[in-house]
Amino acid sequence: MDVIERVEKAIVLVEGARGVPLSASCVVHRGELLEILDGVKSSFPQDFFSAQDVLREREQILEDARQSADVLIGHAREEMARMVEQTEIVSAAQLESKRILSEATEEANAKRDEIDGYIDARLATLEVVLNKTLDVVTRGREEISGNRSNDPLSELTE
Repeated sequence: MDVIERVEKAIVLVEGARGVPLSASCVVHRGELLEILDGVKSSFPQDFFSAQDVLREREQILEDARQSADVLIGHAREEMARMVEQTEIVSAAQLESKRILSEATEEANAKRDEIDGYIDARLATLEVVLNKTLDVVTRGREEISGNRSNDPLSELTE
């Protein structure tokens, strides 16, 4: 049974539930509804949960990338300082430090681009799943609204 079928089953359960007099509330069997909702939760694609994890971990990943870049830059600066101390290779040290700094910047930018691409793809997948779920909920609500207007007992409660 997929997510949509389980949501529809929950809607049917609520629609068929015994009403509480003088209120819009109803009595639903907790265990039965929780079983259906657990089924819905377990039916969600693993990508949905992976995307949530990526969103939670995004800042940590970016921070790790920044720290990695800082370490690379720190190593480049240390290397440059050592080379400056050696007077016969000062010009070579300057060129090398620029190259290392450029590589570190490029590597950090590449990591950021890769992470952003992955997050965008996961969010796109999540967006599709959520749009489908929203469509089902909207249809269900419209169906509920339509069913009440056809119910001969609804005239008595108005």
